[in-house]
Amino acid sequence: MEIIIKPIVTEKHTNQGEKLNTYGFIVHKKANKIQIKEAIKELYGVTVTSVNTAIIGGKRKTRYTKRGFVEGRTNTYKKAYVTVAEGEKIDFYSNI
Repeated sequence: MEIIIKPIVTEKHTNQGEKLNTYGFIVHKKANKIQIKEAIKELYGVTVTSVNTAIIGGKRKTRYTKRGFVEGRTNTYKKAYVTVAEGEKIDFYSNI
């Protein structure tokens, strides 16, 4: 099971990373906080002080087509907010 799916790189999460040392990740739904902490430590080599998680429910979507209205929903996913020790940073752009 791959724990970390991808980092969240938005303006809000970038500001939190700079000011609060908190970074956001989309993680596997069944991953717990201990597994997330170990995966971040192994992948980025930083000391993790806390991990907060949230399950984001899928949104309903509708669109109008030639055949009428098409309804569906987006996928549900789990977010992890990871706070690293003061003085340490995670650089998402280093391996591009």
